[in-house]
Amino acid sequence: MSPVLDLVVMLTAYLLVMGYLAIGLRALLRDPGGGPRRRSDRRGWAELLRQVALTAIGGHALLLVVVAAYYVAVAHHDREFVLGALTGTASLTGVALPVLLALTWLTHHRG
Repeated sequence: MSPVLDLVVMLTAYLLVMGYLAIGLRALLRDPGGGPRRRSDRRGWAELLRQVALTAIGGHALLLVVVAAYYVAVAHHDREFVLGALTGTASLTGVALPVLLALTWLTHHRG
């Protein structure tokens, strides 16, 4: 692959990530309280687990796209290396998910 195409792939990934962050910032700025908006009045462990799971799945999906795009399009690694990178990110999510759950629980019970 040519260096120009490598640059285009990396720039596209960068713009996608920055666009995602801009959308999140806009959503926060629309809320005058600055906090997350509730879609419903559901509370309890089921709602907490749902929120944490959706956050983890969305973050993991974004990480998978960035890792796969870089290793396949730019670094030109073989499938086994990419598969190792993808399973590594799944392991990272599995380790980080309990921490995210605990911090979310603390945030909800403090505020």
